[in-house]
Amino acid sequence: MGCYDCCIRCLGAVPYPSLVATLLCYAGMALFCGCGHEALTNTAVLVETYFARNVQDFAIMASFIKYFQYVIYGLASFFFLFGILLLAEGFYATSAVKQTFGEFRSTHCGRCLSLTFIVVTYILAFIWLIVFALSAIPVYFLFNMEQTCHTVNILAETTPSINQHGWICMDARQFGLLPWNAMPGKACGMTLASICKTSEFYVTYDLYIATFAGAGITLLALFLYMVATTYNYAVLRFLGRKGVR
Repeated sequence: MGCYDCCIRCLGAVPYPSLVATLLCYAGMALFCGCGHEALTNTAVLVETYFARNVQDFAIMASFIKYFQYVIYGLASFFFLFGILLLAEGFYATSAVKQTFGEFRSTHCGRCLSLTFIVVTYILAFIWLIVFALSAIPVYFLFNMEQTCHTVNILAETTPSINQHGWICMDARQFGLLPWNAMPGKACGMTLASICKTSEFYVTYDLYIATFAGAGITLLALFLYMVATTYNYAVLRFLGRKGVR
């Protein structure tokens, strides 16, 4: 067998859908975990600086941010291992199809393993769909804040009286970031506009957008995993019925 034939045979055994899904999963989790971690840190600084004068008002949110950052570390490790396992399962199923590789066979254990990956992937996709929706909340909050600041700046340029734009506010308590008894809990008028001009605000906004995009890429990867694992299981079951064990 020549070198060209060996290369063609090896390339034919590569599970390309699983490989693409793994690359997308790693890219999405890198965005979600890296940007999400930094976005949470910047959020803590913004809220503590501009929306909460009392440390006790911010204690609950600070604890939540701290624990969620540990969750991010766990998610990164879990999806790294999960991607490797699904890619290995894809290599196994693809090799089982290639009957020229006589040492690879569809076994009952292999089919059960593939079915297990299908169930786990479907559960993860459902959970991550919720995570994807929740990651849109901070983007929505900061988008509204930016639009509100834009309105304040327009009114400040067109009306000389501060009373015309002093009533325009963003209340962090309405979004659950602070308890209802937190003071001041909101920023209004030119104070709000000055917050939007800070580099911390725009960096946090961009980080949350990247986090949201990372969650979407990871969700797309899970959908590809669902298709790949379902197809692999169908192929292995077909080979089992054909007597290739």
